[in-house]
Amino acid sequence: MGQTIFIPKEIDANEGRVGGSPDTVKRLVGLGFDVIVETGAGTLSRIPDADFAAVGAKIGKAADAAKADVVLKVRRPSEAELKGYKSGAAVLATMDPYGNDAAVAAMAKAGVTAFAMEFMPRITRAQVMDVLSSQANLAGYQAVVDGAYEYDRALPMMMTAAGTVPAAKVFIMGVGVAGLQAIATARRMGAIVTATDVRPAVKEQVASLGAKFVAVEDDEFKQAETAGGYAKEMSKEYQAKQAALTAEHIAKQDIVITTALIPGRPAPKLVSAQMVASMKPGSVLIDLAVERGGNVEGAQPGKVVTTDNGVKIVGHLNVPGRIAASASLLYAKNLFAFLETMIDKASKQIAINRDDELVKATMLTDGGKVVHPAFAAAAAASSEQTATEKAAPAKAEKPAAAKKPAAKKSKGDA
Repeated sequence: MGQTIFIPKEIDANEGRVGGSPDTVKRLVGLGFDVIVETGAGTLSRIPDADFAAVGAKIGKAADAAKADVVLKVRRPSEAELKGYKSGAAVLATMDPYGNDAAVAAMAKAGVTAFAMEFMPRITRAQVMDVLSSQANLAGYQAVVDGAYEYDRALPMMMTAAGTVPAAKVFIMGVGVAGLQAIATARRMGAIVTATDVRPAVKEQVASLGAKFVAVEDDEFKQAETAGGYAKEMSKEYQAKQAALTAEHIAKQDIVITTALIPGRPAPKLVSAQMVASMKPGSVLIDLAVERGGNVEGAQPGKVVTTDNGVKIVGHLNVPGRIAASASLLYAKNLFAFLETMIDKASKQIAINRDDELVKATMLTDGGKVVHPAFAAAAAASSEQTATEKAAPAKAEKPAAAKKPAAKKSKGDA
């Protein structure tokens, strides 16, 4: 009898993606696994139950998670979901562990082997498993679409007999995967595009997409990248010069898209209230980092805020999930590619190699413990503190017991 893989319907109201697709389910069934897909799991991604059933999946219910050796999810399982998982099950999802120590501890307590897909190392063999890249690509695209919608005007220059409509000016702040896709999308839509980043190496990438790079390009900037390709922390003097240039540039823009995120830390503030106030009425700011505190001062998670000067600050949550039908197909492929590395082809069973670099990089919990080096120490300290707190009441009772004879003596004297 084959092992069981369960693909649940996400319980988060803002999540329309799903951890499987007809293609990946077909391949898993072909490898000898029993695949159960919860009823309605793919509905918001435009994948009806019938499509999963047609490739060999069984359509089940949430309680079927108890049978699963592997659970393929989009978001970290809640404590309620964990109660339905069997100990030892492998759970693959985007875990968002930073600042969520209690949730990570709950997965350890449940005995599941949890893998944080967002920790996948960016090495050649793992490119097809990189959920951050696949989803950020779509977020960059959708940010431009959302910006165009809120801008409520044409993006390309349009020359007509009645006159000329000027092209919109779009400024991208942060040229990672999302930023590059935003540049490409805005250019395809006919906008005049500029972009900025603290890494000199991206200047060429920006230019290759037909956009103009904006930065203070002094000697410090030219040495602002480490051998590993990461940005160095810039001096206060450079930061001030760059901020002044950015402020001057933003005042002339129609749409600004910010994409800067730092793992495990609040998003850096790139656009101040003063910069927002300098923008023209009707201009738009799209903050892709709003779930981590935001790059734009005044951005609110899940809301579109209109400022006193008529500028819209857009803080949509889960931007890839806004185009779930596309995002799920890519995300499911990421999960399958990683899971496939754990399948023993001879026995057609899950066989996790804990010495594999991909496993080491992504494994959060295993064997009832938090094992990822970035979180294990904090989890151990928390457990020790909890044990100390539980022992504290017993120690506190001893002085109270010692007072009882004195109380009797006092009563006798009376």
